[in-house]
Order: sequence, then C-alpha cells, then structure tokens
Amino acid sequence: MQYDQHLHTQPWGDYELLDSGDGMKLERFGDVVVARPETQALWSKLRPELWKTAHAEFAFHEKKGEWHVKKSVPAKAPVAGARPTTSFAGRDGESWQISWNAVRLLVRLTGFKHTGLFPEQAPNWQWLSERCRDIVHPASDVGHSMSHMPQVLNLFGYTGVASLAAGHAGAFVTHVDASKQSLDWAHENARLSEIPEGRIRWMLDDALAFAKREARRGAKYDGIILDPPAFGRGAKGEVWKIEENLPALLASLKELLSEKSGSFFLLNGYAAGYAPRSFAQAVESAFGEIGGECGELLIRESASERVVPAGIYVRFAR
Repeated sequence: MQYDQHLHTQPWGDYELLDSGDGMKLERFGDVVVARPETQALWSKLRPELWKTAHAEFAFHEKKGEWHVKKSVPAKAPVAGARPTTSFAGRDGESWQISWNAVRLLVRLTGFKHTGLFPEQAPNWQWLSERCRDIVHPASDVGHSMSHMPQVLNLFGYTGVASLAAGHAGAFVTHVDASKQSLDWAHENARLSEIPEGRIRWMLDDALAFAKREARRGAKYDGIILDPPAFGRGAKGEVWKIEENLPALLASLKELLSEKSGSFFLLNGYAAGYAPRSFAQAVESAFGEIGGECGELLIRESASERVVPAGIYVRFAR
C-alpha cells in the first residue's frame, strides 16, 4: 500500500473553490456561488471581496442551519437540443444543472448544507472511469448483453455521480442507497446524463444487508465503490455505525469482488474522524495483500495553492 498519496481536485468548468477561511468555504457550482461552513478552514480568507458575490449562504442559528438566499440567477436561454434546465431562482431547495465531463446532474441547496455534489471525488471519478474502460470487452466479442459489461457495485450511492461515471465508461452499475429521496435524485441525474434505461439497477436497501445477501448467492462484481457515513439508518431502520459495521461489510465485499485482472475497489470516508491509514489497514485486514494507495482528498482553491481537506480514500486495482 502506498500511503499519503493525496488527491487534489482542481477547478473545472462548472466548479471551483473560490476562497476559504474563518470556518467557511466559497464555491461556484455552475453560475451559482454559495458560501457554507467548513470546519477545516482555520485560516483567514484571502479574497474577502469575493464573498459579496454569493447567491446563498448556509448559516447556523441556535444550532439549526438553513440557507439564506441573497440573490437569484437569471434563467438562461436553452441551448438547442439540450434538455430543459431548472434555473436557481432564489428558493431554498431549487435545482440547477451542472456537468462533470459527460455527466450532467442536478445540484440544490439541501437542509444539511450539501448540494448533492462532492467535488473532492473528481479524481476518483476519473480513476474509476479508467478502470471500467480497462475491463470493457470488445463489442465484437460479447455483443450488447448487459451481463458482459463490467459489473460495478456502488454502495451508499447518494446522488449517483460515481454510478454515472461508471455507466458512461461502459459498466452496468448496481446502485444501492437507503434513502428514497437520494435514489430518486440519482435516477434523475442518470436521465439528465442520458444513461440508457436498464444500465443502472436501482436498489433501495441497507448496504450491509444487501452485500451479505449478494455474498450468499455467490454474486461477483468487477468494481466496488462505497462511501459509508459515520452513522446512518437503512431502508428498514437498520442502524449503521462505521466503527462496528465497516469490518463486517468489508468481509462481505471481499467475497463479492472478482479475482479477474483489472477488478477494482474504492473506499471513501467523510466526517468519520479516521486517518487514511486506518481505512487502509481495515481494507488490508479484509482483502490481504492488495497494493493500492490511500491518502486525503483535497480541494484546491482556484487562485492559490491552498487546499481544503475534504475526506480520505483507499483504492486498489488487481
């Protein structure tokens, strides 16, 4: 295992980290600039004048957080041939579209300060796209049967950007999440990204229960992606505690991951309080000698060399 292989998210057309500091970060999602809390940002802001451009800011009052919308974004004329776009018009929860490569998705202001996009994952989206393309069989050999596509499992799939990246790269994806709202959001993102119907299997289920069932039936996947929370509840009220349940989940996933050359595994961590090596050694404990790499997920500011630490990851390919 290669330790301290930190991944940096650089700005792209529809996203940039404009500035950070004083416990906040200022980001642009498409044409919308938002300010929201960031516990890692212990430093001072570099570009204080930019914060006046924010369309919305998330703030806490008496331990309750909410978005304060400051200004709306004028609706754009639709591009010829493009799908209709919902513009951000100044109402909490309103959606607007952005893209990452071929993936199109809706972002919105949620009550948990999130937008449905975790930009620190961009290097991992690129990595798993490349891994999926490495596994794709030539069409002349296998025709168009879904069963001959790379089989990818995405647990705790949330709004589905990783699923869409894998789908665009030629994989058949099983997307599992315990939240119907998140599943519906991911399904809408798949439609916006023009992923063919039937390319993604949508499962409203508890991740650990699903993995155990799949292991019992002898299922195999060419790629596994998971981004477990520190705490959560399954579709039937199952309680997830990462310190108690992650080892059992990893044991089931070892049974599910194919031994074929090119198969891959990606574990992400966010707000769980663990170091990358903790996750790496847990993965090695379950999978044995795997090689691979681990480190921090960092978002670089667009006008400086500063970064905001945003998570951890472990990944390997056979």
